[in-house]
Amino acid sequence: MKILLTGGGGRLGTELRALLPGIVAPTSAEMNITDAAQVLDVARREQPDLIVHAAAYTNVGGAEKDRDACWNANVVGTRTMAAAANAVNAKLVHISTDYVFSGDTGGYREDDTPGPVVNYYSLTKLSAEEAARAARDHLIIRTSFRPREFAYPVAFSDVYTGQDYVDVLAPQIAQAITHAHEIPHDLLHIVTERKSVFELARRRKPDVQEGTRAQAGVTLPGDVSLNTDRWQALVASWSDGRA
Repeated sequence: MKILLTGGGGRLGTELRALLPGIVAPTSAEMNITDAAQVLDVARREQPDLIVHAAAYTNVGGAEKDRDACWNANVVGTRTMAAAANAVNAKLVHISTDYVFSGDTGGYREDDTPGPVVNYYSLTKLSAEEAARAARDHLIIRTSFRPREFAYPVAFSDVYTGQDYVDVLAPQIAQAITHAHEIPHDLLHIVTERKSVFELARRRKPDVQEGTRAQAGVTLPGDVSLNTDRWQALVASWSDGRA
C-alpha cells in the first residue's frame, strides 16, 4: 500500500515516517496543501492508495490573531487533499482533534454531535472535518497529542483530556493507517484515558506548576476527553484474528 503524507515534518508526521517505512512525505515546498494544482500533480505522479492528511495549523492562541493562515491551512488545505484523493481514487485519512467538542461533558463518542466550538482553531478543525467528508472514501481520526516532552512551565488542572504524548499515540495512529481499508467506520477516536493536562504534564515534567485555564489567554474547552470503545474493539478484533 502506497501512502502519501502531508505534514511529514510536523510532530505527528515525524513519528509516522519512522513507524511506516516507505511513506511518501513531500515537504511543504514540494507540495503546498493550499495549492490545488501542485497537490494534484503530486497525487497523480505518486498514485497513492492512501493520503494521510496530518498537516495543520495547531497554535490555538495564534489562530485568534492570524485567522486567515489558520483557515487556509486547516480548511482550504483539507478541501484540496479531499479533491486530490478523489482524483486518484485514494482513501483520505484526515487527522482531526478533540477540540471539535464544546468540552461541557467529556467522554464524547463518535456519534455525539460536535460543537458549539469555543475558539477559532476549533471552528477551523470542525469545518475541516466536513471538508474531509468530500472525499468519497475517508476516515477521520480525532486525536490529541503533545511533543515528547511537556514544553510549558505551567499546566492546567481544570482542563481534562484524553491527550497523550506523541510517541504514545503515534503507534496507534499508524496501526489505524495500516488497517485503514479494513476499518468499517468513517470516524474514530484515538486517545488514552481521561486526565487533566496537569496530570499529563507531571508524567514527563515533575516540576511543572499547576495553573487554570483562566490563565490561557484564549478560551479553552473544559473536558474534551473522548470515548475510545470503537477503537478498542477494532484493536481487539485484529489481535484475535476476527478481522
